[in-house]
Formats: sequence, structure tokens, C-alpha cells
Amino acid sequence: MTHDTDHNTGAAAAEPGNTDQIAPLHDAAAPTAEHGADAAPADESAASKLEQEAAEFKEKWLRAEAENQNLRARAKREVDDARQYAVQKFARDVVEAAENLRRALSSLPAAQEGEDSVLTKMREGIESTERSFISILERHGIKCEDAQGKVFDANLHQAMAEQPSAEHEPGTVMQAWTPTWTLHGRLLKPAMVVVAKAPA
Repeated sequence: MTHDTDHNTGAAAAEPGNTDQIAPLHDAAAPTAEHGADAAPADESAASKLEQEAAEFKEKWLRAEAENQNLRARAKREVDDARQYAVQKFARDVVEAAENLRRALSSLPAAQEGEDSVLTKMREGIESTERSFISILERHGIKCEDAQGKVFDANLHQAMAEQPSAEHEPGTVMQAWTPTWTLHGRLLKPAMVVVAKAPA
């Protein structure tokens, strides 16, 4: 009798109409499927947002790096200019000494045979000093250029007078009282010149 009762009880539990134990299993599985379906779009949206932010940060970094490079290049140019042209005032005074040597030579009479040996030695000494002085200036970026015979250039020459001349093209420097002096290619002192013009 006991065996039959247990058998019936087990059969009743297995009948389709008895859902006391089956229903909880079905209810637990449903939320899991729904949660997985909702999570996929959320993950894609988050990844897309991260990619966009990364692209924005990269663009900002590239822009900042370009600005830093420009600042470094500008600072280097300024330092180089300051180093090269800091002595500009001193260099202008130095070329005055070079021009004085040239004036001293010009004031001496032209060399001629049989002249006094003292005069000859004086001329040779001043010429040697001038060559050495000019060489020193050139090693430090100071150069002179004779303007005579060249076309007048207002950036390099200062016209002190105009003279009619049939031997020179109008606008040509027919006489240069001083040379053009430059410091590392930058004008230091313009040449004082006389410019030719067409005859009346």
C-alpha cells in the first residue's frame, strides 16, 4: 500500500497540469535573455563614445604639439638674432675705425718712385693694418662692399648728391665716399654715395 501511494504521488507531480516546480525555472531564465539583448547596444554605444573622445584628444594633442614646435622655432630664431646682432652698436663703432684707416691712406700722396722711405713705410704699415683689421671683421660677420659703379640701391646706399654725367648711366653710383657695411647680411651702415643723372 505504501508503495502504491508513493507511485501515485510521483505521477501526480509529473503531470503537465502541475506547474508548482516548473514555473520558477521558466521565470528565472527569461530575464537573463532579455538582459543580454539590451546589453549589446549599450556596449556598442559606449565603445563609440570612447572612440570619439579618443579622436578628440588626439586632435587636441596634435594641435598643441604643432603650437609648441612653432614656439620653439620662434624662440630659437630670437636667441640666434640676439646672439648675432647684440654687438650691432659696437660693430658700427668698429667700422668707423676701419673707415678712418681708409681716410688715412687716402690722405697720403700717391706712391711714386724715389719718395722718402719713411712715407713708403708709413703707407705700407697702414695698408697692412687695414687688411688685418678687415680680415678680423669678416671673421665676425662684418663685411664691406664698395658701391662705386653699381646701381643705386636705397636699401644699401645713401645718396649724398646727384651729378650729371655722360659717362655713367643715370642712377649709377659714380662715386662712393664710404663702403656699405653689413653684419651677418643685415645692413649695418649704408654707403655714402654720389649718384649720376642724365646731363641737362
